[in-house]
Amino acid sequence: MIAVVDTNVLMVANKKNKAASPQCIQVCADKLHEIASAGKVVLDDGWRILHEYGKHLNPSGQPGFGDFFYKWVLTNRKNPLHCELVKITPLPSDIENFLEFPGDESLADFDPSDRKFIAVSMSHSQHPPVLQALDSEWWHFRAELEENGINVVFLCEIDISRI
Repeated sequence: MIAVVDTNVLMVANKKNKAASPQCIQVCADKLHEIASAGKVVLDDGWRILHEYGKHLNPSGQPGFGDFFYKWVLTNRKNPLHCELVKITPLPSDIENFLEFPGDESLADFDPSDRKFIAVSMSHSQHPPVLQALDSEWWHFRAELEENGINVVFLCEIDISRI
């Protein structure tokens, strides 16, 4: 599996989201384990995703599985067997918006801080899925994202639809 992983997947795996069911927590941890064991994570070459991870996770790899994954990414960032880096281009007028983010007006209100994940997916030659756990905004925009060719995998559909 190759994927772009939103920060909230790591946070749920760390049991840091009270809305997450035990099944959701397990699914997120299992998916991170799958990527670390036999997959690849796609990141931007400007450390935008890693900086966001660093705001919420412990680089020592402890105590949760999200922390473990963050440490694994930091360790393997330059290892092409585990990580692929892509260039994304911030717009001069708005550094949280990217040339690679779809210009569709239906996505104009999409959270600027989450646009980097979509830009990374769109910049990669395979357009890998963005893994998402419990961010309700992504759920709200799921049809528009799909219409723009963005594959979002909701790991916790039952939980997110309940929220």
